[in-house]
Amino acid sequence: MHLRGLRTRRAGRRRIWAATVTAGVVAAGLLSGPAASARPAPLPSSTTMSIKSPPGGANVRVLIFYGSAAAGEESPVVNAGIEAIERIGLSGPAEQRFDVVATGDASVFTNATRLGRFNAIVFLTGGGDVLDPEQEAGLEAYMEAGGGFVGVHDAARAEPYSDWFTGLIGARPAASGPTNTQRAVVEVGDRRHPATKDLPVQWKRSDVWPNWVKNPSGDVHTVARVRESTYRPGASANGADHPVSWCRDYDGGRSFYTGMGGTVSSYDETDFRAHLRGALLWTSRLVRADCKATITGNYAAERLTEPNQPGRNDQIGEPHGLVTAPDGRVLYIGRGGADSSQPVVTDWNDPDVGKGKGQIHIWDPRTRKVTLAGELSVFGNKGGGDELVKVEEGLLGIELDPRFEQNGWVYLHYTPHAGLDRNRRIAERRVSRFTLDRATGKLDLGSEKVLLKWPVQVHSCCHAGGGMAWDSKGNLYIATGDNNSSGFSDGYSGNNPAPNYKGVSFADARRTAGNTNNLNGKILRVHPEPDGTYTLPEGNLFTGRETDEGGGKTRGEIYVMGVRNPARIFVDRTTDVLYAGWVGPDAGAPSTTWGPAKYDTFAVITKAGNRGWPYCMGNKQPYRDRNLPDPTKPLGWYDCDRPKNESPNNDGLMNLPPVTGNNIWYSPQGGAPDYPRDAAGVPSYKQEEASYLLPWLKGGGQAAMNGPVYRYDQASTSAAKWPAYWDGKWFVGDFYDADQPRNAVITDPKTQGDGGLPVHSESLKKIVPIGNDGIKNLMDWKFGPDGALYVLDYGRGFFTSDAKSALWRVTYRGGEPTPAADQLARGGQ
Repeated sequence: MHLRGLRTRRAGRRRIWAATVTAGVVAAGLLSGPAASARPAPLPSSTTMSIKSPPGGANVRVLIFYGSAAAGEESPVVNAGIEAIERIGLSGPAEQRFDVVATGDASVFTNATRLGRFNAIVFLTGGGDVLDPEQEAGLEAYMEAGGGFVGVHDAARAEPYSDWFTGLIGARPAASGPTNTQRAVVEVGDRRHPATKDLPVQWKRSDVWPNWVKNPSGDVHTVARVRESTYRPGASANGADHPVSWCRDYDGGRSFYTGMGGTVSSYDETDFRAHLRGALLWTSRLVRADCKATITGNYAAERLTEPNQPGRNDQIGEPHGLVTAPDGRVLYIGRGGADSSQPVVTDWNDPDVGKGKGQIHIWDPRTRKVTLAGELSVFGNKGGGDELVKVEEGLLGIELDPRFEQNGWVYLHYTPHAGLDRNRRIAERRVSRFTLDRATGKLDLGSEKVLLKWPVQVHSCCHAGGGMAWDSKGNLYIATGDNNSSGFSDGYSGNNPAPNYKGVSFADARRTAGNTNNLNGKILRVHPEPDGTYTLPEGNLFTGRETDEGGGKTRGEIYVMGVRNPARIFVDRTTDVLYAGWVGPDAGAPSTTWGPAKYDTFAVITKAGNRGWPYCMGNKQPYRDRNLPDPTKPLGWYDCDRPKNESPNNDGLMNLPPVTGNNIWYSPQGGAPDYPRDAAGVPSYKQEEASYLLPWLKGGGQAAMNGPVYRYDQASTSAAKWPAYWDGKWFVGDFYDADQPRNAVITDPKTQGDGGLPVHSESLKKIVPIGNDGIKNLMDWKFGPDGALYVLDYGRGFFTSDAKSALWRVTYRGGEPTPAADQLARGGQ
């Protein structure tokens, strides 16, 4: 059987094969096969084929099947696809070349001997029934023997009544998908699979983009997605997660599918041929690849801690942060809220007002037991209520010294109760170093060395910050919140200078986050010394010795200013890039008078700078200034490039560093709201004019919880470690789990430090499970030395711990890449 329209010009190059029909099989020439009919799914085949396992061999062969259920001439797209795969097989390194045979005769699938010669099969078919039951059974037997399958574009429409074939393909096209060619952006999320590792992360190309009846994400390993905002997907659109190419190990073999390749011109593209080439290398057993890394069932989330015994915090305090030790132990802290059965003192006249216990627990993987390592007396148990009652101070952060295994040093970021000035409602925040006694497993409270301390007002709540992290040079980053209420600014800028308690403003973030001479609302960077003091590294935002505006108006510890509540920060020690997230104010919608709605924010920080709060948020969207004598009257818009701090509560510089835009921001309306801007660069802030640059996220009730950047350890023998697929990806999440983010993102190193948007994102909600019985209130998450992800669930109440407060571990159990090393078609690949 020859290739229609191609024999005369290519007979010398292509091996053209006339397949024979085996006994007992009706000869059905599929040159012009029957049209699809609405018949029931075929019964299991009564014919058992025996195909050698694995099919093919070192003389690698690929079979292209282009049979069609529709009458008429062969599609030009099919011809282009056959030619492209032939060229792929003849190109590249000699050890990765292969022979190609093409046929439209489906009887090949009932000849076990011949079918067993092929390392992989490519379907370039159209829709409808292209295989009869015996032929489909032959394809199934081929996969069970360890064969490889590549489906291209319309192959997803073949065998529409077969559940098995649906599983082989992974998804079915929606009937109402677009049929015209459109240019779109493909987000290439898998940077390791041979089909995608050399492609641009943002791949711009034209094709016909199918929609899916059921999104296959989580059931297959998606290697690329199409960004719907870049074309018209039609009524059956799949949304922010629109897979377009994926793979998985299926029924004993390897299956790869791409929804691309719907146009003749696709096959002339160098990048698309590279995509097909990588798929063929894996399915034909020339190279190994991981097609398991994002399949939900390959992860297990395990709760490590039991509920506390009644009236005790024997397992966990009010969860507020964790760190993993090199030996696998997990140290996690409780902020200071007591068990819900214990009294809370809110009367400022009582010496014990807000007195709580900041607790350090340790989970040991060897014993799987929890011990209470120590308790600090903190100001942090004042309960709930409005912002002039509750408090979020307490034990806020924990880090281990880089040489923890040798010295046992633990750094704690906390608010001691002993430092409380009840009269002026001022507390002392400090970062101290303690020693963990290796013999007893207890924190030696007498070993405290106060590294750094500064005052915070505690008349109003909240947003205390608290995260800490180390870089590779031994610098310690300390995240501090601005601890001011935005309620007196209608939930917008938090720049009302009027409210104060005994002369100290509690509603003007220009006194704190926007002040170059104040350590609140900042990310500090210091270099701790062995004697318990610190020095200042080069490259901070200020030296502390600036002579501007008379001098004495800066603090040299400041690395980043203009952050509101950076509860979680992370430094990737591979690159020394800082990642941070912070909570925004409270306005539920944008205002044409005052500025943007509440934005929770994530940022990639590559150098010292000003991140904007309370002057600008998001991608340099300004707020409106206000000042005395009447803070209710709006003044001019802040200039994000030349911000000025003209607050009467400012004791730092008036002229501030320019604002750097942020990478991720989200409001109740959606992800990364943006607006048309006037000639002065001021957004309209009209909700009906908003565009959403990051459609994969949304807020509501929202509290950003920055996560880690995963680094895969090739040398680790841990069976629990997450696969290399996640290497270099940044985890961003929210305390809440409804519409809020819990995603792994990729940023562009060329633009990330200047606020460039992420170029790819994928949800983690099926892997780090959400819901009341999952990890509903994510408080902190970090990878351990075993490569597993450790997560704190805050619980279901506030300012206390409850039965859902817990430490969890999420492990990978998908196994090694496939095929097995000893089943490669050619050794050493």
